[in-house]
Amino acid sequence: MNATLNKVMLIGHLGDDVKMHYFNQDSCIGRFSLATNEIYINKETGEKITSTEWHTIVVKNKAAEICEKYLSKGDKIYVEGRIKSRQWQSEDGVLRHTTEIQAVDFTFLTTKKEILSSKQNASTESKNIDLTAEKKALPENDMPF
Repeated sequence: MNATLNKVMLIGHLGDDVKMHYFNQDSCIGRFSLATNEIYINKETGEKITSTEWHTIVVKNKAAEICEKYLSKGDKIYVEGRIKSRQWQSEDGVLRHTTEIQAVDFTFLTTKKEILSSKQNASTESKNIDLTAEKKALPENDMPF
């Protein structure tokens, strides 16, 4: 079989907000760092160790605009894409290399905006429940049946 496969699937947290680069009216690129963690226990010491790997994610055009609008640092996202390596010469003449993940598909898992609004709703709901519970309380000598 001569087929090859270049596919990456990641779930992680944004290390920073999406940085946008616009080229003309119709094209743009968004970049953000994504942290993935591996947690294991050191057999010798019993210590819990967290190892973090950083990935540079690249999204294009409409997908980049959607990411910029809805994502911020700390948000959790699922990304599918392919590994792409590139090189360029910096202004000081040094040849630079980078490896990026070109996103093909993504799903927002949790956003800070979503978490904050659900916490606010939960605290409001619990206050409402407490208030209604007080109103419905029966007198001590009244039987419920």
